[in-house]
Order: sequence, then C-alpha cells, then structure tokens
Amino acid sequence: MNHPFLPCPLLCTNLRSLDFLLHANLTELEFLQVRQDAFSVISEPVMQSLPALVYLDMQGNSFTCDCDNAWFLQWVITNKQTQVSDAYNFECNFPPNLKGRKLLELDVRSCTVDVGFVCYISTACAVMVVMAVSFTHHFLQWHLVYAYYLLLAFLYNTKHKDKRAHPYDAFVSYNANDEHWVLGELLPKLEDEQGWRLCLHHRDFQPGKPIMENITDAIYGSRKTICVISHDYLASEWCSREIQVASFRLFDEQKDVLILVFLEDIPMQQLSPYHRMRRLLKRQTYLSWSRAVAHPDLFWEKLRQALETREDPASEHLLLSVGDGIPGERPDQ
Repeated sequence: MNHPFLPCPLLCTNLRSLDFLLHANLTELEFLQVRQDAFSVISEPVMQSLPALVYLDMQGNSFTCDCDNAWFLQWVITNKQTQVSDAYNFECNFPPNLKGRKLLELDVRSCTVDVGFVCYISTACAVMVVMAVSFTHHFLQWHLVYAYYLLLAFLYNTKHKDKRAHPYDAFVSYNANDEHWVLGELLPKLEDEQGWRLCLHHRDFQPGKPIMENITDAIYGSRKTICVISHDYLASEWCSREIQVASFRLFDEQKDVLILVFLEDIPMQQLSPYHRMRRLLKRQTYLSWSRAVAHPDLFWEKLRQALETREDPASEHLLLSVGDGIPGERPDQ
C-alpha cells in the first residue's frame, strides 16, 4: 500500500480511521472505496493527501454531525474533481439528538467565523467605547472624581474609625512656588511661636508610599487643612487633588476642617471652575494675606483662632478683609 505506483483503484474494509493515507504517498490514486467502516470523522489532510482522487465510495458509513465534519461536508458539496457516491444518503450517528439525520442537511454556518461580521461588531463597539469615554470625560469627569475621593474617604474612615486622635493640628496644602512664604512666614508663626503641629509635604510624607495615600493620610490625620491659594495653586494638579480630598472630608464629616488662605486677590471668574471654590468660600473660614499687609498681627491672630475653633459647622466663620466679601470679588457681586 505504501508503494508510490499502486494501481489507481483501492478497496479498504474494517477500518477505524483513514489517517494511514496521510503517509501512504498515494498521489495517483483515483478510486477509493471504504464501505461499512467504523470511522465517523474525515479530516481535511486525509483528502488533501489524495490529489488525483476522482471517485470516492463511502456507502454504509455513519458520520459525526458536528463541527469536526464541517470541512468534509463543504468539500463533498463544493469540490468539482471528486465524485462522492451516494453522498445524499450519508447519515448521522452522533450526537444522539441528530441520529438518523442526513449529513448534508447539517447547518455548519455556526462552525465558521464570519470575519466581516466580527470586524463590524469590533468597530462598532470601539466607536461606542470612544464616545462613552469622551462623554464621560467631558460631562461627568468631576462626578467620577468625587466618587473616587468619596470612596477613599470611606475606606479611610472604615480603617481608622476607632482612632480619634490626630497626630497633626493642620496639614498645609500649597504649591511649590509658594514654599518661600510657607517656610518663611507661616511655619515660624504657627509652629515656633504658637506651637501648632503642622504636616508638610517635604518633611512629613512617608517615602515610598503612593502620593495619593500620603495626601489622604495627611488630611485625615490632621484636625484641619490649611490651603494656601494662589494662581499657581489653582493650576497645580496635585494641589487640586489635595483640596478635593479636603473638601470631600468636609462634606462627608460635616465638620469645620478646612481653612482657605489667599496669598493673592483672585477674580471670581477664575475661582468658579475650581473645586466648587465659590461654595467653599461662602461656607468656610478664609483669610486674605494680600489684604493683611497693613495688619499682619491681626492675620496671624485670626489664623490662630481658626485653628482653635471646634470642628463644628455652626461655629463662627472668620473673615479678614477690608469689608465682608470674597477675595477678588466686587462688593456688588
């Protein structure tokens, strides 16, 4: 059978597989008869090993009617070189629910992948995802940020709910460009003269800990948060996150834990887009350094009083300005 010049007809019986044909080198075989055998799946490599096959007689065999025979079914229908005898009477013997059904009646469309349809679905899904992300970023960005920081606050409160003591009196949130004022003015007055325990980025953040975890620990580990606000502060991403966490703690705990210190007079139209700053100014303690040049002692006294006040939202708010109003806002606004 392995001889390359075997006569063209070949009759095989009592077989369980046709895989032996793969290595038989029957390149000139034209007639193959395999009747009443026990095999049920015909693989593509077997048929491809018989390039000269003209007539195939497989009467009396039964077949597996699943995707394993999908290629053979399509080959029987579409090939123009080989005539398959009595193919329309081939019957299924497996699975049980298809036993006795004609092989050529089997729907094999589910066995093939429609590349065009898959590409269409993938493209449509990608477009929808891009649109959803764009919409979310444009319209829901701050809602998601709020939810994220609220989750951080909830997790922190859950983790430290039994720890009421604060290692610091205040966390100082400031931009690096304003560090000269913090180290030269604020730190000597509050720590050296008044004796407050302050938490500062460069000095008290734990090395190696993620920056957001350091910020959250500092804000919730301090009785209050002092935000030193300037134009540089408003433009800083990390300062934005710090005041977000502090304001979320404020809204979550309903305590007077936030003190706003303005180094510069900032027009209201520049404040409105930032962190609901206008709402905070109307509800929280704020001090203006630019308006305290003539009375610096009064500024430090007001800041001391703000640090001493109870964490009670009903406590009196302290304003240091020429007249009542928000820094940078005209009296008629």
